Amino acid sequence: MSGNGRRPTLKDIAAETGLSMAAVSYALRGLHGTPETRQRVQDAADRLGYQADPVARALASGRSGSVGVLCASLEDLWQQRLAAALGRELLAPDRNAWIIDSAGDAGRQLELAQHLVDHRADAIVVIPINPAEKGWAKIAQQAPVIAIGDALPGAKAKSEVVFDNETGVSTALGRLAEAGHRTVAMLSPSSRFETERPAEEIAQRVASGLKLKLRIVSSPHDLAGATKVARDLLSDSPRPTGILALADSLAYGVYAASRELGLRIPDDLSLLGYDDQPLSQLLTPPLSTFHWPLNDLVADVVARVTSAVDTNRRVRRTTVVPTLIERGSVAAPPTN
Repeated sequence: MSGNGRRPTLKDIAAETGLSMAAVSYALRGLHGTPETRQRVQDAADRLGYQADPVARALASGRSGSVGVLCASLEDLWQQRLAAALGRELLAPDRNAWIIDSAGDAGRQLELAQHLVDHRADAIVVIPINPAEKGWAKIAQQAPVIAIGDALPGAKAKSEVVFDNETGVSTALGRLAEAGHRTVAMLSPSSRFETERPAEEIAQRVASGLKLKLRIVSSPHDLAGATKVARDLLSDSPRPTGILALADSLAYGVYAASRELGLRIPDDLSLLGYDDQPLSQLLTPPLSTFHWPLNDLVADVVARVTSAVDTNRRVRRTTVVPTLIERGSVAAPPTN
């Protein structure tokens, strides 16, 4: 703060350094000037107690420097990893990320998206809970939207990085059928809307083609909640002999419930996860699951954010294909 109590401005730094206001602005943002000039400007700013006014900068440039990352549920371990990686890669001298948890509530997610629009987020990266929600069309008209996981069919998103659940779910159910299972279940992350998720629709269709008796059960991500759901499922009759969990965190509940009920994996129950958490290798037996290329995905999303903010152009959708990682949790069903 300057001696007269007035907030220091770029004009004060320009007078202190003998540079133009434009040169000072560029130097503070690290855009132009020699390293020596940038250091001289920064030293003057520190002496004067200068702090950039983010509101003024946003009004002048049309950008806030903030990107919203709107997760479906941060109880999901995979989304935690994705959000952390995006936060790191989106961080730049003139940009930061707001990581926001929708807590599995589709309506709340739209409210949070509008909040980001109202606070002038330069772009919104979203893992949609209900991609068919009509409200996404309005959000996409107000700010660049980059969708991860599922496409937004009713909205003109600037970009979409779609997960190939057709391949993932088909491969998983096919693997269980190949091992001889006929009564199977799929654990799907809980959410507060009634419409089937795209992966659930795929599972119903694929199971019918494979002549599998499929039951789809919603489950929370937390261990206690996932364990209770799995315990109830495995206590029913007929008990499924194979389970596909659409998140490894849901599969952990199956391990816990199986242990409580005296069931052995894979002798009594086969189990597949879906997002290759590092901890899944340490289970007994290690969990067979699907690997999604997280590093490539994050790099792709960051490039799309930059393109959306800089050019405001739509970028062609890409599809991320998973790879089945066979470990030790799938075998033939019990004969008795």
